[in-house]
Amino acid sequence: MAMSTGGNDSGSPMSEINVTPLVDVMLVLLIIFMITAPLMSHRITVDLPKANPKTQDEAPKTEPIDLAVKADGSMYFNDSQVAISDVELKQKFAVAAQMSPQPEVQIRAAKDTEFKVVRKILGEAKDSGMVHVGFMTTGKE
Repeated sequence: MAMSTGGNDSGSPMSEINVTPLVDVMLVLLIIFMITAPLMSHRITVDLPKANPKTQDEAPKTEPIDLAVKADGSMYFNDSQVAISDVELKQKFAVAAQMSPQPEVQIRAAKDTEFKVVRKILGEAKDSGMVHVGFMTTGKE
């Protein structure tokens, strides 16, 4: 903090900032960085794996499972009606869960369908071991 040196009779502090200590600190930091920067420029070689895009194309693709749900609760598994007891649906989910790679279940529910029906289907898919579940919409209001 700068103080007055007696040139002023009022004894009030100087209103000007003394930047000399600030410049001294900045010069010391500059010298430290100039000395340490060349020491940190050593290189480390890392062997990275090579990407092979052909392996992704060769993977067998499975068709997604289309599950349509009507407002009354009736379901269509790949355009074939599923029994109301849901036993047939559970069996089909169990068979699809064993496939490699596992197909995606795409659920298309009518706008009037109660959510408890969809929640029940999601629970059965999860219990059967299905991992990929998606929802399809028509995009119409």
